[in-house]
Amino acid sequence: MTIPQDPKPCIDLHCHSTASDGALAPADLVARAAEKGVSHLALTDHDTIAGLPEARKAAAGAGLELIAGVELSCVWRSYTIHLVGLDFDEASPSFLSALARQNENRWQRARIIADKLSRLKVDSLLEQATELAGGDVPGRPHFAQALVDAGVVPKVAHAFKRHLGAGKPGDVKACWPELSEVVQWVRDAEGIAVLAHPRKYRLSATRLRELVSDFCRAGGRGIEVSVSGQSSGDLGFIAELARKESLLASQGSDFHFPGAAWCELGRITKMPEGLEPVWHHFREPVRG
Repeated sequence: MTIPQDPKPCIDLHCHSTASDGALAPADLVARAAEKGVSHLALTDHDTIAGLPEARKAAAGAGLELIAGVELSCVWRSYTIHLVGLDFDEASPSFLSALARQNENRWQRARIIADKLSRLKVDSLLEQATELAGGDVPGRPHFAQALVDAGVVPKVAHAFKRHLGAGKPGDVKACWPELSEVVQWVRDAEGIAVLAHPRKYRLSATRLRELVSDFCRAGGRGIEVSVSGQSSGDLGFIAELARKESLLASQGSDFHFPGAAWCELGRITKMPEGLEPVWHHFREPVRG
């Protein structure tokens, strides 16, 4: 169950725009967040900060505080894991160089997906998917929509079920860097590395504890405790992990598109008591 946060501030530290795989342009995303009562927002597009300038300009006009954010892909023991970087130096040369490498990894993956789906005989599939991505790197949702537009499948869900989902030809894994390396990128940029949506990796409780321990040893400082659509059992389990490892607690909707009631900006399960919020440790701390 997800409930609106009350009282203020309303803090959402995980969402996506058209700069990666979201449906709304950064400015429109910020406008929707303000409409939903969000007071502090981190735009965390996948492996890019290209949407931050537009989002920051919109936030200034909407009276909303924007925190620098990004969601970074990495690998841990053959699992693809996502980290959220928060409150980092956006001008850090080493961080920008790392993001450029991540961008090339994504393009390589997109080209392989297009090649794997070439048997479907869709003309210029990569180009169509890229156009749907606004000229940025297309992900599987963009390829899925391109297949719908080409008449190969009737709906995006069918595209994933037949061609892009787990175990299908278009389910291509990218060659991501190791978790410890990506944590260091964020640290070098003076940001806070947060383990994103830990229950989404479908790890056993034992394996998840091992991941969290390795993340902490690498210098990770936070974990997403409250995320949209999370069960109360998972919430309690992650909260206990945060307490045990002395991790800062983060939260976010992981918003991608309008119309999903379980994943709306600002609608986040209330944070359990006794946790230290990550936003208390920003360079400009957020206090309720």
